[in-house]
Amino acid sequence: MAHLQTDDALLKRVRRIAGQVTAIERALVSGKDCATTLHLAAATRGAMNGLMDAIIESHVREHVARPDLSDDDRAAGAEQLIAAIRRYSK
Repeated sequence: MAHLQTDDALLKRVRRIAGQVTAIERALVSGKDCATTLHLAAATRGAMNGLMDAIIESHVREHVARPDLSDDDRAAGAEQLIAAIRRYSK
């Protein structure tokens, strides 16, 4: 997925998620209350879901729906996506 390397928006998302994970760690270390920590974890999960959505969309556009792909390339892209979704949904 070399096409993802040039996507600055994805890198910004990942950096925000890293900051959110750091905030969860700080909350745990400093003994913040459960509700605060749960809120931070839920926000991080939402950010991860958004990242997954963006990567899935990029994969579909580049490896499944691009008009110049061969049938074999299109099938391989679809299988990669199915495998990733199965892993993610567990």
